[in-house]
Amino acid sequence: MHVEHKGGARSRVTAVSAALVVALLAGCSWGTAAQEPPGTSGPTATPSPTAVSATPSSGSPASVVTGDDAQAASATSAALLEAAPVVVVAPAGDVGAVLTAASAAVATGAPVLLAAEGLDLAPELARLGARHVLVVGDVAPGDLPDDVGTVALPAGADADALAAATGHRFGDLVPVPPGGESAAVRALAGPRPAVLVTADAAAADAAADDTAADTPTTSPVPDAATPTGASTGADAGPGSLPPTEPVVAEGVLALADGVVPPAAAATVRALGVEVLDVPGGDPRASSATVQGIAAAAPSAVVGFGETFGSPEQLAARTATARTGAELPGGGQLVFPTVAGQPGKRYVALYGTPGSGALGVLGEQDVPATLARAEQHAAPYRGLTGDTVVPAVEIIASIASAGAEADGTYSRKRSVQDLRPLVDAAGAAGQYVVLDLQPGRQDFVTQAQAYEELLALPHVGLALDPEWRLAPDQVHLRQIGSVGIDEVNATAAWLAQLTRERDLPQKMFVLHQFSLRMISERERLDTSHDELAPLIHVDGQGSQPAKAGTWAALRNGAPPVHWGWKNFYDEDVPMLDPVQTYQVQPVPDLVTYQ
Repeated sequence: MHVEHKGGARSRVTAVSAALVVALLAGCSWGTAAQEPPGTSGPTATPSPTAVSATPSSGSPASVVTGDDAQAASATSAALLEAAPVVVVAPAGDVGAVLTAASAAVATGAPVLLAAEGLDLAPELARLGARHVLVVGDVAPGDLPDDVGTVALPAGADADALAAATGHRFGDLVPVPPGGESAAVRALAGPRPAVLVTADAAAADAAADDTAADTPTTSPVPDAATPTGASTGADAGPGSLPPTEPVVAEGVLALADGVVPPAAAATVRALGVEVLDVPGGDPRASSATVQGIAAAAPSAVVGFGETFGSPEQLAARTATARTGAELPGGGQLVFPTVAGQPGKRYVALYGTPGSGALGVLGEQDVPATLARAEQHAAPYRGLTGDTVVPAVEIIASIASAGAEADGTYSRKRSVQDLRPLVDAAGAAGQYVVLDLQPGRQDFVTQAQAYEELLALPHVGLALDPEWRLAPDQVHLRQIGSVGIDEVNATAAWLAQLTRERDLPQKMFVLHQFSLRMISERERLDTSHDELAPLIHVDGQGSQPAKAGTWAALRNGAPPVHWGWKNFYDEDVPMLDPVQTYQVQPVPDLVTYQ
């Protein structure tokens, strides 16, 4: 993320560069020190008619802020600002000073930095080109460089003192209870921000006011005077900052998983940046976060919390959320795992359209298929607090007894053949999985043939190694198998497709009923953020035998989700929904064939 700073200009972020344009000084830049107004210490600056412009050659559309309060304050300044002639500094750990600093920052459009032991503020102040510092509370002189002018305010300063120091008007005094500091700062807004004070300080002031009211005075207390130029940005007089102008950083959105450190939140609000709560740190996880980001359409984001991962990961996830496209059941994750929010489970019909011989999916037309999928899913909803999504798993390429014209032993259904069911399922809020039975062709090549369908948000992919033949094998004479490198290559291709098109996460299913079907399965690449890998246990027959297969396949398995298949004709007996959800762990995907 980089910044173009121009005095007096309204701020915005361009989609190409994600540049944050910040106007901190109305209509001017600040040049070499020329004079020292009374009441300031150190050199100051005088207006220059030439605007300052700084545009670094590279930037990032996402930043992630972590660390303690002081570190987070500096990191937020670095993420959002290229230049800031005026900076507010308070001591770390002084809650009252930080609250006062926050009110001043939102009025002036200046960032807040915290002085802390072991943290050198000089490099950040120099990078910002800071010439004036509003010091709030007990900040040691050695914490600031000698070449900046300073204006001092006590912690808990009232509206009059803040106005005199900044040249801006302020709103009502707002007591902040312990633990409510971040929320109070996030609620600050200009042009007349509230004056935040600790609840203890507010109570003490109220007691002092009551005492003063009982004491006779010889002259009335005058009304608070509006500092000279408070509404115009002109110099408020001796002991005050130079004129500043609040700004709005358009195109920037802050994301928070948990509490945003108050000083960092102050800088965010000083620039008019809104904050969106993202529980769990993945903006794709819920409908609320997806739609919040889609509505804001940010060109740049700042994530507060370690759960956001790397800036690159946050940028990719935000780009997906920005599309607003959601999966059936809401959000953009196949299996969301945010604490306090429901997850998702799926119940699917298996087969191919128009052929009842290959599964129950093909025993009826498209509308009846979707109705039947919903009927299968419905009983499961009363058995879990998760969202149960109906689905269809469509056999897209069908294992054939003889060689096809291309020699693959796989009859590929055309995209046009599958489109009616795929589109209707999406319109009905049902998920779709395309199942590949490739014969002597590799999975990557077959998956690429269905790119048009896999580019749809609600369509995932399943690999069926039982039907992956070696060059000398034939279906029903041998059980097929696949090497893990081919599986990983298919996953990598699907992840790239998903990432390049900013698609929601995709379910990536591996069918298996014996260990030999996927060689070196322990090397399965589960690192793709774009995919939700799942091993689907396809055993059939007696329930003890199926339970044995389930246990054997789970032993030593990589970290994946799990699927269970109920066979109408082959299982003895077929489990009902209650019995199916007694399988442990509870299957994330249940299919019927």
